[in-house]
Amino acid sequence: MTTKRELDLDEPTLFVNRELALLAFQERVLEEALDTRNPLLERAKYLAIFSSNISEFYMVRVAGLRQQIAAGVTGVSDDGLTAAEQLAAVRERVPDMLHRAREAFGALRADLADAGVHLLDYADLDEDQRAAAYEYFAIDVFPVLTPLAFDPGRPFPHISNLSMNLAVVVKGPDGQERFARVKIPKALPRFVPIVTQATRGTRTRAFVWLEQLVVAHIDTLFPGFEVTEAHPFRITRDAEMVIQELEADDLLETIEAGVRQRRFGSVVRMTVDPTMPSLICDILVENLKMDAADVVTIDPPLGMSELFGLAGLDRPDLKYPTFVPELTVDLGDGDDIDIFTAIRERDILLHHPFESFQPVISFIRQAAHDPDVLAIKMTLYRVGRDSPIVEALMDAALAGKEVACLLELKARFDEESNIEWARALERAGVHVVYGLVGLKTHSKVALVVRREGSKIRRYVHIGTGNYNPVTATLYTDLGLLTGNAKVGADASELFNLITGYAAKSSYRKFLVAPVEMRHRLAELIRREMQHAADGVAGHVIFKMNSLVDRQLITLLYEASNAGVKIDLVVRGICCLRPGVPGVSENITVRSVVGRFLEHSRIYYFGNAGEPCVYIGSADLMPRNLDRRVEVLAPVEDAALVARLRDEILGTYLADNVRTRRMLPDGTYERLSPAEGEEAIDSQAALLSIRRAVEPRRRKKAKTGTVVRKKGSRSKG
Repeated sequence: MTTKRELDLDEPTLFVNRELALLAFQERVLEEALDTRNPLLERAKYLAIFSSNISEFYMVRVAGLRQQIAAGVTGVSDDGLTAAEQLAAVRERVPDMLHRAREAFGALRADLADAGVHLLDYADLDEDQRAAAYEYFAIDVFPVLTPLAFDPGRPFPHISNLSMNLAVVVKGPDGQERFARVKIPKALPRFVPIVTQATRGTRTRAFVWLEQLVVAHIDTLFPGFEVTEAHPFRITRDAEMVIQELEADDLLETIEAGVRQRRFGSVVRMTVDPTMPSLICDILVENLKMDAADVVTIDPPLGMSELFGLAGLDRPDLKYPTFVPELTVDLGDGDDIDIFTAIRERDILLHHPFESFQPVISFIRQAAHDPDVLAIKMTLYRVGRDSPIVEALMDAALAGKEVACLLELKARFDEESNIEWARALERAGVHVVYGLVGLKTHSKVALVVRREGSKIRRYVHIGTGNYNPVTATLYTDLGLLTGNAKVGADASELFNLITGYAAKSSYRKFLVAPVEMRHRLAELIRREMQHAADGVAGHVIFKMNSLVDRQLITLLYEASNAGVKIDLVVRGICCLRPGVPGVSENITVRSVVGRFLEHSRIYYFGNAGEPCVYIGSADLMPRNLDRRVEVLAPVEDAALVARLRDEILGTYLADNVRTRRMLPDGTYERLSPAEGEEAIDSQAALLSIRRAVEPRRRKKAKTGTVVRKKGSRSKG
């Protein structure tokens, strides 16, 4: 029998390093690119996602470590590593991952060729293909190229973040060698289509890399000079912005300045191929003022995030089968649309992308045009381009309704888009708030205030994901539409906090960070510990993106020791170690990586047979709990609680196809069905469940309620 021991909160071995845990997630994404069970173009997409994620890791996480080192920060991470030690660990681990990515690309390239999609090197083109390639170069590429010389009269050119470049050495008539840089235009497709008479009208597609095409004709840019060297390179810059909010008179202008400054962030990585001579590499390192240790040599192609460009190929046989999200709420037609009636009858739970995002859009659109609606208030984080939600808010303001919107300008890499939307909203008469000083508003809440007869009624939507109809088809998220009066009152007070001055210390239904969420979650975990102590099974199921917070990890360890069963479904970073004898034997950690990006957050507490469950925007990270405005809202309808537990969480916990189980040492093993066991792919199973309720939806749609298959289990 294992002896339970007193937890030492300072013991670093109880924690997984945050940065290495994030890299472990990228490895799981990379595994999908290697998995031949995935369609070919989907494997290309996984490889593109992996490459993009690694770039962002350097722009943000590695940049942050470098900033700590430069500032002389002496503190250590929860697992006991200094910033310098973490950076060294990252530098040791990443090259192997990049090497495996190149192996994945090689296998993918061969399989694509077998399917009639050829990613060719320029050297492999035949005479007809070279003629077609040159025609494209002369007409579409050459006019866009700008060679930039580097000599005493012309300074070293600015190299933009994530751009593809050529380092060129030319020899003049005087025999002297000179350096130049040529940027590969982002405006042109990385994969140049090669169409010849032989392939025209067939399913065969051939492409050549744009940078190879430019290298093949580089001499046309330097007439009278001999090109002796031309090598691709790519840099990644520090993208972290330091925002002096307390000193900023106008946060909008401050963010704009930060976005512009990001273009000139220090270089945190340069990737080159093995043919790059050390002399040219030294020139780049010196003039980019970077650390030579941050030069990463990898086999071509550089910048595989451009593989996203293959997604547009008209080859449905090489992609996941298409599906149409189920519309599980009757929206009527034209003037008959009345989502408010549906919400009054019963709370509505939406599970995207398996269920349509259209009810959320209709909720805001109907509110914008309904003469009985008095006010609309929303928090917006990432809305994307051509947002129907934002358009509806502008329509509402122009119609004379009171419209207030918190548009978070500090949403990383979406700052420019949000600045544009902020200005458009303001022009339409919307009251726009940019954010709270010192806090990022990450909550997803919409409030509609409506006059109904002699009463005022509030309707609320709480989501786990952004108000973005595009990502709603790509990410798994949950949304709750409710007319609960206490939830409505909480939403009103939340917006008073966001738009005005309100020192609120507690809410009726909401758990709000940084106000009380940390404290209330801890109370709910301790209640499960008390149930276990009383001889009643304690059970916690958390589904989230990241688990980093040291205090809550320690509390989960204590709960495990107290006999509480803890099931964690953590997509990305998990700093908790499950299955450690005497510490976390009752904890399991799963990570699901599949067709859709897992993004929903669910916090389920068994509560001695009377389950308590919350959904919302918050992960269990210090930034979410202490430095962001986050909201978790309860789901109280018994049928919806059962659906969350059995259909959704139950399906994820039963997955034996897309799940990786975390081991005590922080590594992951991929599950597979045991002999005779049914294979369950959670996302495929959830798609099947939604399709299965379609006949019932047609029968019950007029009630406006969410229709689900009672007691349905996850059968893939």
